Amino acid sequence: MDQDEPAKGSNLRDLKGMMSGRAMPFSLRTSICRCTMNWLAKAMLNTSLEEPLKTLSELPKNEIIAILIASRWMLQIPGATSYIGCIGKDKFGEEMKKNAQAAGINAHYCEDENAPTGTCAVCVVGGERSLIANLSAANCYKSEHLKKPDNWALVEKAKYIYIAGFFLTVSPDSIQLVAEHAAANNKVFLMNLSAPFICEFFRDAQEKALPHRYVDYIFGNETEARTFAKVRGWETENVEEIALKISQLPKASGTHKRITVITQGCDPVVVADDGKVKTFPVILLPKEKLVDTNGAGDAFVGGFLSQLVQEKSIDECVRAACYAANVVIQRSGCTYPEKPDFN
Repeated sequence: MDQDEPAKGSNLRDLKGMMSGRAMPFSLRTSICRCTMNWLAKAMLNTSLEEPLKTLSELPKNEIIAILIASRWMLQIPGATSYIGCIGKDKFGEEMKKNAQAAGINAHYCEDENAPTGTCAVCVVGGERSLIANLSAANCYKSEHLKKPDNWALVEKAKYIYIAGFFLTVSPDSIQLVAEHAAANNKVFLMNLSAPFICEFFRDAQEKALPHRYVDYIFGNETEARTFAKVRGWETENVEEIALKISQLPKASGTHKRITVITQGCDPVVVADDGKVKTFPVILLPKEKLVDTNGAGDAFVGGFLSQLVQEKSIDECVRAACYAANVVIQRSGCTYPEKPDFN
């Protein structure tokens, strides 16, 4: 969203081309398959993941940059979002570029000469997912690409910037550049906890970017939140208490207060905002309608952001988030109907 043009509430036309720069440079080409628990156990025990990935990548199903896709779907504005990431110079990289364009996302990819495009196999058993990843080029992003004028222009144009917590393992200096820019220019900086191992093994990088410094909105699930608390010695597993403590950690910029949003599967969403905690019920779904939980968390964040950029209330942001997540879990992969039925 452009820094020099404020949002006009519900007038969506004013958002066209203004939500660019949600940088999330962690690019994986994803394939989805349904499998048995026995097959999954064998794949997880395989010391070389090349064979299961090779087999699964032949499937035509492929979803990319799911949060931006969810946001764009909710907004119904082509070109409203931009993306920066790293891919290889191969057929999967070309596929990702085409898919981003088809989804109405302005993608600026760094193309690595040596590493292939990262891949991720989503293995679905009974509606629940397991992931097998080969990060490859996704692990090769460098801040030199971000500093190029055409790419940095996306950051300068953006008012809302989102970075995945996974990127802490790749290029912390890129995160630092963007975070400092956001704080200095009164922009909204958003991040997620991504996974328990990020909280546990990349605490130093997380500390630098996240709790004591720059993040205005932090997203996560209950397991990630509890791991975050555990490694910091917080003697509680109560998600509401943890969300509140995260929101109250010091910030580099006092312009925006920090808001913590924690999902808990089918249990209520926890939001810590301005010293208070609220919970929001999710949209419950009969088990027979559950198709695939892959993408539920990304759809949640995408739905949330689609209302945030319109300056809607937190209650409305969470309502949209729950709606988007409810839609995606009734479909295979991160796919959506042509238009949302949200009002």
